[in-house]
Amino acid sequence: MKTVGVTGGIGSGKTTVCKILSVFNIPVYYADTRAKVLYDEDTGLKEEVIRLLGSSVYTNGKLNRNEVANRVFSDKLLLQKLNAIVHPAVEKDFIKWADNYSESDFVVKEAAILFENGAYKKMDYNVLITAPESLRIRRVMKRDGVSEELVKKRIENQWLDEEKIPLADFVIKCDEQNLVVPQVMEVMEVKGKVKRKKEKGKSSTKI
Repeated sequence: MKTVGVTGGIGSGKTTVCKILSVFNIPVYYADTRAKVLYDEDTGLKEEVIRLLGSSVYTNGKLNRNEVANRVFSDKLLLQKLNAIVHPAVEKDFIKWADNYSESDFVVKEAAILFENGAYKKMDYNVLITAPESLRIRRVMKRDGVSEELVKKRIENQWLDEEKIPLADFVIKCDEQNLVVPQVMEVMEVKGKVKRKKEKGKSSTKI
């Protein structure tokens, strides 16, 4: 079984690509969605979050995501500390989840900061989804009902596409100019022919 990372900046179109993959019965693990569940249900993770941010970030056992977002996206060091807590919990959860699909040819892990946290190194292939920043901002504002300022703060804490492209095995443009389905289909057709990258600087296959 191969593992495929699907990543891209916030609002880039990762979910769209993963929904297409799901149509072909490819198992998809949504790291950000699972992280939200783990924040509320993983006792050990909750204890670490409370030690870092204080008990006020939880209300009736549920994480106050707006309060956390307002704090960490304005403090890069605090965001790094939070990521260092949650990423190991998510990775453990992903491994457990993937065991249920050991007979599949490959499984997909969708994650926003796969390159930033180094998790891409554990994947057999990595697919980067890109879109213009202005389009990404509009998408997230509409999707989450948040301000442009907050979206920009989130983007500032992620790498630029130019930094990610050399690490990607495939690049899919989800920019409302290029058809997405044919790009996904081409990735599926050639995925077995691309060797895993282990270091930055190698050229990627741009679809």
